[in-house]
Amino acid sequence: MISTYKGLNFDLGETVDMIREQVNAFAREAIAPRAEHIDQVNEFPNELWRKFGDLGLLGITVDEKYGGSGMGYLEHVVALEEISRASASVGLSYGAHSNLCVNQIFRNGTEAQKVKYLPKLCSGEHIGALAMSEPNAGSDVVSMKLRAEKKGDMYILNGNKMWITNGPDAHTYVIYAKTDINAGSKGITAFIVERGTKGFSTAQKLDKLGMRGSNTCELVFADCEVPAENVLGQIGGGVKVLMSGLDYERVVLAAGPLGIMQACMDVVIPYIHDRKQFGQSIGEFQLVQGKLADMYTQMNAAKSYVYTVAKACDRGEATRKDAAAVILYSAELATKMALDAIQLLGGNGYINEYPTGRLLRDAKLYEIGAGTSEIRRMLIGRELFTESN
Repeated sequence: MISTYKGLNFDLGETVDMIREQVNAFAREAIAPRAEHIDQVNEFPNELWRKFGDLGLLGITVDEKYGGSGMGYLEHVVALEEISRASASVGLSYGAHSNLCVNQIFRNGTEAQKVKYLPKLCSGEHIGALAMSEPNAGSDVVSMKLRAEKKGDMYILNGNKMWITNGPDAHTYVIYAKTDINAGSKGITAFIVERGTKGFSTAQKLDKLGMRGSNTCELVFADCEVPAENVLGQIGGGVKVLMSGLDYERVVLAAGPLGIMQACMDVVIPYIHDRKQFGQSIGEFQLVQGKLADMYTQMNAAKSYVYTVAKACDRGEATRKDAAAVILYSAELATKMALDAIQLLGGNGYINEYPTGRLLRDAKLYEIGAGTSEIRRMLIGRELFTESN
């Protein structure tokens, strides 16, 4: 987790540099030595939540009066990058909590909701999650079947959600459900649902290919009673909450692949010095140097794009196409770099004593979650076509 070569100074400012140094030091000591074990046992070390809270990372974009740190999306990106460099699965759970749940409540919640939920989420006392996808409604959000019917001062939810990061562990969930089945996208409403709510339960934890330790499950709603005061945003305004939040989600989560790319370099650089073939270090071979050059160049190009869009978010200038583009670009490069790392390690790259296989399995998730690569390309192309009319 310490680069042995001189990297590029992106000139992100003293605050961002301080966050990077602080999170890197913590992740190097408390996360990286456990990354292999976390992957093997497929279990998140829950004591990390309180430690993240003590570092001020869980509410990094939340105002201080609610227990947050009052920073921006650039700081959030750098924090997630350094955590993911140590363990991509820990980084994913951190991002799902701090951005998908906490940031959504902060941006869309009433004052009463913010006061009630944010302090415990920011401290790490409570864990957060967001639930949008369903077994038959992934990319096609509007086709979701989870129904919310008004009954007095309650909404009765029936249905389920699938592939929910932090689902088994969370205390606070941001849930999207249909309040009007005939209104299309205008019939979806966001709710805050608490663990222990009558009629709400979590199903068996999913056994995933990668991101093991980032606990994931199905959520079940059987006549689940949610108070009307837990509506997040406006009735029928769920898609507005969802889509505005999804832009920030994609930008922040693009930091996960950045961390994976840096982890690939962390593995490869020492290896090409230590591994000897034909009487010399393999790093002396031009083909190895060429692959290394490509990895370094692609990683820095991705970092530059992600940081630039994160800064645009902080200025209120983010665009939907660039939010989709940064995670499209960084996710596909992370998968490619993990494959390159495996190739450079040869046979060692293919055995589990080395982390390269885990890096590949983890990287692939980012081409699927928060909108698949195909959906991202469609969105970017559509936005460009529409804007140029």
